[in-house]
Amino acid sequence: MSESMTDFARAVQDILTAGQRMDSRGWVPATAGNISRRLADGRIAITRSGGHKGFLQAADVITVDENGKPHRAEDKPSAETLLHCQIYRQDPTAGAVLHGHSVASTVLSMIEKTNALQLADYEVLKVFEGQTTHATTVPVPLFDNDQDIARLAREVEPAFGAMPAGYIIRGHGVYVWGKDMPTAMARLEGLEFLLACALERRNLGV
Repeated sequence: MSESMTDFARAVQDILTAGQRMDSRGWVPATAGNISRRLADGRIAITRSGGHKGFLQAADVITVDENGKPHRAEDKPSAETLLHCQIYRQDPTAGAVLHGHSVASTVLSMIEKTNALQLADYEVLKVFEGQTTHATTVPVPLFDNDQDIARLAREVEPAFGAMPAGYIIRGHGVYVWGKDMPTAMARLEGLEFLLACALERRNLGV
């Protein structure tokens, strides 16, 4: 087996494991969400369009180039592949990207009137890059949902470099990334925990 094939096989396993983990937490209902990992040769391994992320098989992972074009004509990537490609282009250290649709991210992003959710004073904030204390505030930018993904990407572009916890598309879901799949998953779990806390506090009126 060639080194590139070995790398792809590892990426497939990372993606399948991430899909199962996200499904177990209720973050990718029905066919929602997508998962990707950057390969050493610059290709991007990503879940194909459709398909339940909790029941992924190896054949459900395809490869695309840096512009989101599939390497095989018969493969159909999600339209949101462009947002994954944007993250890899903007952050050369990014090795994995996770996109989920949790209840907390969906509801909070629809009721929050400002352009960002502010997460403050939580110990779990230290899971995000550059955060060393709970005594801080981390903004999570909110962007309006748009079926024109290229246009949505242009809206997101200026925020790169200032969103260590990722971002949320209103009424849609979160985008989180990291240097590798374990880092990206830890950040997703941290963000989802904090969003659940924020939603609970609003329900309690505190």
